[in-house]
Amino acid sequence: MSAEIYIPRSGEEGPVRSPRLPRDRKRELRIWWREIDRWLLAFILMLMAVGTLSVAAASPASARRLSTEAVQLPDLYFFWAHIRWQMLGLMVMLGTSMLPREPVRRMCIVLAGIMLFALLLVPFVGTEVNGAKRWLTVGIQFQPSEFLKPVCIVSLAWVLSWKVRDPELPVIAISGAVVGFVTLLLLAQPNLGAAILFIAVWFVMVMLAGLPLQRIGMLGGAGAALMLGAYLFYDNARNRIDSFLGGPSAYDHVDLANRTLTAGGWTGSGFWLGTNKMRLPEAHTDYIFSVIGEELGLIVCVVVVLLYLAIILRVLIRLVEEDRLFIILAASGLVALFGGQAFINILVNLQLFPSKGMTLPLVSYGGSSTIALCFTIGLLLAIMRRNPFLAREPLDFRGALDRDAGRDSDREDRR
Repeated sequence: MSAEIYIPRSGEEGPVRSPRLPRDRKRELRIWWREIDRWLLAFILMLMAVGTLSVAAASPASARRLSTEAVQLPDLYFFWAHIRWQMLGLMVMLGTSMLPREPVRRMCIVLAGIMLFALLLVPFVGTEVNGAKRWLTVGIQFQPSEFLKPVCIVSLAWVLSWKVRDPELPVIAISGAVVGFVTLLLLAQPNLGAAILFIAVWFVMVMLAGLPLQRIGMLGGAGAALMLGAYLFYDNARNRIDSFLGGPSAYDHVDLANRTLTAGGWTGSGFWLGTNKMRLPEAHTDYIFSVIGEELGLIVCVVVVLLYLAIILRVLIRLVEEDRLFIILAASGLVALFGGQAFINILVNLQLFPSKGMTLPLVSYGGSSTIALCFTIGLLLAIMRRNPFLAREPLDFRGALDRDAGRDSDREDRR
């Protein structure tokens, strides 16, 4: 017998049903917790905790340096500001990581177009800081390039993954044209460091997409020629390279950073007991790694480096078992962007690389740059989400390379 349907009479209320939205949210959280890479998330949170401590150590130096007679900044001014930005960044990171992969890809394509348009506006209406015009002010000040890089990398991964469906598509040329256009806009700011890093990340993605070895050699030669051209015709690049090759002076920022880094020895001089940091121009951003060395010791510097390596290796280990080219390219590109910026900053502090004005990701103080980095990590976590109960067959990179090489030789034979 069929169940009777309850129809309320006039004036009566129907049966009370419990709302399903909270239950759905709990279910989504359980799925997210099951699929998220918890080890990667733990390494990220540990790095952010080290960053909080480091900004607290560096804040007095920068606050006193930037104080004026009219405005005296409290010693912990940058520390409390960093806490606020970190809380906002954490919400952005976790919120982004909960998005399904397909909406993430579509969002990145749309945002890439918006941020590219914003980057075009920078030379005309941008805000100039320290001789570089990289910021836009729309209520808050932000760098369009910082948000463009991660979403553009995901979009380029999508373009390069077309190769799986149609090997004849010129995906290398299409993505290279986009990278070249973005690079020109970055050099116009000028932002040489970001341009070099962006090209390097694209090169990594192109190699993973199965570019034949002979073409890799051609791209490497083209990159060397571009660097030579930048040195000859781009004043910003020539000045930085000449300053690096000429050796630091006693008052050079990089030399001060290196001496600050080694001043505390292995165990450090103690929290808030460092003195060399007071002379650094950007103790809370570009040279925070040196502050860590002086006050917390070289041992903690080693821990920071190991955390970055752990993040990179964890991503690569997860990708070994991945069978979708888009995920491999997007995750590899994002972690290359994150790790590349980290190690460029560290090498600058060690006097092993020309100064680039890059912050130490998730450790340095930052406003909108912290949000952009947390957004980058959120994209990485979302793209790498995986059902642990589904088995995957790893993508055959070697077979793909051999097939491409075979197709190239067939074309040559036909000619």
